[in-house]
Parts: sequence; structure tokens; C-alpha cells
Amino acid sequence: MSDAQITITLPDGSTREFTSGTTGQEIAESISSGLARVALSITVNGDIWDLSRPITKDAKIAINTWDSEDGQYTFWHSSAHLLAEAVQELYPEAKFGIGPPIESGFYYDIDFGDKQISQSDLDAIEKKFLEVARKKSTFERQDISKADALKFYKERGNEYKVDLIEGLEDGNITFYTQGNFTDLCRGPHIPNSGVVKAIKITNVAGAYWRGDVNSKQLTRLYGITFPKQKMLEEYLHQVEEARKRDHRKLGREMGLFMFDKMVGQGLPIWKPNGTILRRTLEKFLTGELLKRGYKEVITPHIGNIELYKTSGHYPYYSDSQFAPIEVEDEMYMLKPMNCPHHHRIYSSEMRSYRDLPLRLAEFGSVYRYEQSGELSGLSRVRGFTQDDAHIYCMEEQLKDELKNAIELTQLVFKTFGMPVKTRLSFRDKDNTEKYAGSDEMWDLAEQNILEVAQEMELDYFIGEGEAAFYGPKFDFIVKDAIGRKWQLGTVQVDYVMPERFDLTYIGSDNEKHRPVIIHRAPFGSMERFTSILIEHFAGNFPVWLAPEQVRVLPISDDQNEYAKKCAEQLQAIGVRVHVDERSEQIGGKIRDAETSKTPYMLIIGAKELEAGTVSVRRHRKGDIGTFKFSDFLSQINNEIQNKTLPED
Repeated sequence: MSDAQITITLPDGSTREFTSGTTGQEIAESISSGLARVALSITVNGDIWDLSRPITKDAKIAINTWDSEDGQYTFWHSSAHLLAEAVQELYPEAKFGIGPPIESGFYYDIDFGDKQISQSDLDAIEKKFLEVARKKSTFERQDISKADALKFYKERGNEYKVDLIEGLEDGNITFYTQGNFTDLCRGPHIPNSGVVKAIKITNVAGAYWRGDVNSKQLTRLYGITFPKQKMLEEYLHQVEEARKRDHRKLGREMGLFMFDKMVGQGLPIWKPNGTILRRTLEKFLTGELLKRGYKEVITPHIGNIELYKTSGHYPYYSDSQFAPIEVEDEMYMLKPMNCPHHHRIYSSEMRSYRDLPLRLAEFGSVYRYEQSGELSGLSRVRGFTQDDAHIYCMEEQLKDELKNAIELTQLVFKTFGMPVKTRLSFRDKDNTEKYAGSDEMWDLAEQNILEVAQEMELDYFIGEGEAAFYGPKFDFIVKDAIGRKWQLGTVQVDYVMPERFDLTYIGSDNEKHRPVIIHRAPFGSMERFTSILIEHFAGNFPVWLAPEQVRVLPISDDQNEYAKKCAEQLQAIGVRVHVDERSEQIGGKIRDAETSKTPYMLIIGAKELEAGTVSVRRHRKGDIGTFKFSDFLSQINNEIQNKTLPED
């Protein structure tokens, strides 16, 4: 090992000196023995490495544990190798394709020959997997020449690995071996197999090699692993709970939205109940915008292609846009983004520093091309509405405007009971060609974002390479009621578009200056946000948001008139109410109201009619007592005005 010193920068910005050749494991041990015990890998200058790999140059690092994305990536990558080792022991003739980690778990494409995999086979593979993991095998990395790598797999008759190796450059090929299994792999891997304590093979599917329908179809085994059995049990419970909460199922049952083949795939149609839900969300946000000085605008659903060439959305996002259409010798596109339209509104008048900040807001519909296989309910569609806004401000106003936009976003998530963590999405400095604008612009924007995050004491982390092509941003990661994480809402700093659209204002010095633009969308996509909201609440919306807030249930026709008078008084204060006058048994009416997830049911019989009261039932809770009708009016009004969250 060389005596040369290298500087290691830790995630908190502090630095430490180490001898060149120090490994990630040694760095972890120098920080704390506890960290060293749970460390899975190390991220070095943005790349994930094995802990055993020596570091020979100055580097920015993070020690990865299970609680980090890079740690889980490493864990699941290694688990794919362990799955392959288990399969190899049970089926020696099996041939392996690729086995990458994915967002939740991993998969491996395997050629089992003519064998059809059954549930009993999956049980046996899981059992063998755990036997293999308990051996605590280390993952040994080996540099290998292309010739030797090809020889290794040709001798084993694995045409899939040969195909992969033939596309690699000599000198950049590595194998990893753990136990009795060797695989072509770049890494990284966990220190040893023993940290994997639980596995579930979650799905079996077919997959054509290289995605080519003319090639052989392999068996794709999907799996997920955890460092504790309890974590697996919690995950399986979450999966089952997510199945019950599936917004596609609930949306159909509650009459919220639909899709129709004649209208087109990925184009949602909002039914009456869904429209109420959506309009209520829009009204909530619009009220907050008006308090903060936003001005609403409306822009067309299509635009001249030159508009999007100027902005850079075409051709940057050409793969996700619908093909242009020709209209009287001009080319038009379905609007992929609202931003360029707002920039043209700004430039339609001469602006003074006294006019800034100018905050333009729109619930604007946009259109993106998604392949049919990628469409999924409201969460992945071809036409959607963004709660878009663009703030045009002077440099000295930027930080205050960012704080204002972030406070609004935090208010939204707090209203729905969603804890939030913030990602500062910065550019990849090693891949700058994919970003517009100068390094100076980006440095300034990222510095402003970092300072605001620190001054607001946000719970944040930095995501390098996550920026949009024209600017860094705050991305908000929320956690729903069953612990799933979603990226929702964004606040972005943009120095690029003012240049592209030649936006200016006259300063106090009577000279022209460039404004800075903030792109801001708390909901993001109304469709995707609604899909998450349905699943977050399992359709049991807070009273203020529920499409139907109260259902009045007269026990007999004799109470119908009183029921209608109660409904009229509820409607007078803005409550969405329905009177069930059907000649049905009260038990059936209650069941129907429960099924429709109406928050409150008012049962009215002879006693209630005589006393001027209502017997109140709460969805999922049952009877909560008899109230004077005026008292119930006051209670529900307060609940709606305060946007009270439902109790578990």
C-alpha cells in the first residue's frame, strides 16, 4: 500500500485524510464500529463499489446501509447472485441470462430447458437460497480477459453470457464468485451472503432474451430479500394492503374515473364523483395560490412546434411526445409542457422590476406518449393535468420565492397527513452534455437551492444526476399510510429559459435584466396525485374531500320530509349530501352507504323526527350517538373547514 494520502469527503461535507489504497470497510470502521457492522457497500464519486475495493484517489463517498437506496441496490444485486447459486444447485443444467436489481427486489432470467416451474419448485428454490445464504460466502471480484471470459462460458454452453461478453471491451470485464457460483458482473456486492436473512420469490414470468420475440423465451424469477424475517413479513403485509387499496379497483367501485377504448388508451375520463374529488383538490390549491399572489392563466392544448424547439422540449423529450401534425403548412404538437406558453405570456408585455415577482398558475393539460404496456390506471397516462406555476423574479427575490413555494408544498402534504423528505436534485457534473445552460448558471442555482434547504432546516439529501435538463430542483418524497414512498411535487430553479426566450425586465437602473424562473407544482400531475391519494386513504377520504359527505337515511317514508329538510340545511352550508328515499330496509341502506365510503350517515326514525335530532353513524366506526341536528351541522362544518384527517 502506498504512503500517499488521499482526501475523503463525507456526506456531511467534512473531510478526512486516509492512506491511498484504504478500503470502504476501513473507512466505515474509522467512523464507528456500529456503521462498519451494517455497511453493505460504498458510493465513490457517484459509483457504488464493494467495501473491499481500495480507493486510490481523492473521493466523495457515502457508506451505504440497508436504509439507503444504494445499500438496497447492492443488497438486491447480491441476492440475484444467490438466487442463481440456489437454482444452479437444484438444476445444474440451467443457463443464466441477466439478473439485475430493480426498484423493489431483483429478477433473474433463466433457461430451465423444457422444465415448467411450479409452486413446489419455487418453495424448494427459496429453501435452497436460505441454505446458500447461511454459508456466509464472500463475493470475490476477479478481473478477467475477454478471451478467458468467453472460454469460461463456452465450455459451459451458456450462449447468453457469451452474447453479453462479445459486446464488452477487453480490460473492462469482471467476474464475481460466491460459494460455488461464478457470474459475469460489474458489481457491487455485499461483504458476505450471511446478511441476507429472508427471501420471497414474488412472481414468475416469461422474458425473451434481449427483448427479441424471435429469440428463446426464458423464465424470469422475480424476488425480494431482506436482512430480517420481520421486514419480509411487513413487506408482504404492505403488498396485500396495497392490493386492497389499488386505485384502479377503488376508482371503479366508487365511480371516480374510467377508461374507454373508443376514447383511447391512457386518456382518463372523470366521472361525477371523480370530478367532485378533483375540483375539490383544485379549489383547495387555488385558494392557497390566491393568498400568495398568484394569477391564474389558461393556455391551449396544442402549440406550434417552434415554441417547443425554442424551449428545448423538442427534441429533448421527442421520444415521449406525440408526433407533430401539419396545419396549413405549419407544424403543431400536443402540448407536452405548460412552461413555454407561460413564458410567452410573460414576454407579451414590457416588465418592470416593480412587476416582479410575477406568479402565473394554471391547471394545464399536457400530453405524453407512453407505450401501452406502461400505462397503469391514473398513475401512468397519456393525457394529464399539471398544477403548474411559474414565478418570474429578480435574483434578490429568488430565495424568498423558493421558500414561499416550498411552504405551500409542505402545507399540501401536511393537509393529507403525508410525511415528506426532500431531494435536492442536482446535475451530474461528469455528464454535463445532457444539460442546457452554462456551468455558472448551474452553480448559482444549486447554491441557492442548498442555502434555502439549510435555512429552512429541511430534511433533505442530494441526488446527483436527478436534475431536469434546464435546472436543479427540490423534489419531495412523501410516505403514504402503508409506508410506500412517492416522488410528488417539485420546485425548480431555471436560469436557462429566460435566455432561450429572451425574457427581460427593466430594472431600477433603467437597464434590461434577466429574470429567474421558478417552476413549481405541489401536486405534480392531478391524475397521479389522485391515484396516490385514493390508495393513501384506501378510498376513505377525509370529510372535506369525499365526493359524498353525508347520506341521510330515513327509516320509513314518514321521515322523508324531515330527511329532505335536514339535507337542505346541509346543502346551504356547502355539504355534499344525498337522501336515500328508497323503500328498503334500513340495514340495506346502511350497507350501501358503507360500501360507497360515505363518511357520515344520518339515521332518521320516528324518535328523531319527534325530537328534531339525528342518529349519526361514522363510516368504519358505526353508531357514534344521537345529536341535535344543529349540533351536527356545527360539527361537520368545523370538520370540513379545518380539513380534519380521518382517525384510524
